[in-house]
Amino acid sequence: MTKTSRMVNDLLVHLFNNILAMEEHAMTSGPFADTSMTEVHTIAAIGLGEPKSMSELAKALRVTTGTLTVGIGNLVKKGYVERFRCAEDKRVVKVGLTKEGRRLCRLHDHFHAAMAETVLEELSEEETRLLLHTLTKLNVFMQTKYQSRDCSASCGQQNVGELPCISQN
Repeated sequence: MTKTSRMVNDLLVHLFNNILAMEEHAMTSGPFADTSMTEVHTIAAIGLGEPKSMSELAKALRVTTGTLTVGIGNLVKKGYVERFRCAEDKRVVKVGLTKEGRRLCRLHDHFHAAMAETVLEELSEEETRLLLHTLTKLNVFMQTKYQSRDCSASCGQQNVGELPCISQN
């Protein structure tokens, strides 16, 4: 690893960890101290709009419906989510947010908006343009490079667990 790639790696890792720590502190303290970040992100994925089916939500969160069922059960018990059967198709289970769940979802949205605004207020117009360009390229790269967890075609290895395969090719 070159010195530059080591620096980029360190910055990305530190940035990611700092954002997670800030978010966890902001979201799981005060009136929402009974929630975990996984639960907060599940609530955010349900969102303020129309209720979502469990399979739609599981796909968005990249978890199995079995895993999601356990998490939703906990959020129902805590009073953040309500679960009900679809009137048109009784096989389909949908979930939506309660009043408290909507409050937490709005707080989460506000956290992210405030974080972005704080970053932008420190940058010039040119720095903002460059940051947007760079983050867009990084995002596109991550989406295309790591879309599939099986990278045997590119590097000859089966991926294990949740980690993306990073091919040297």
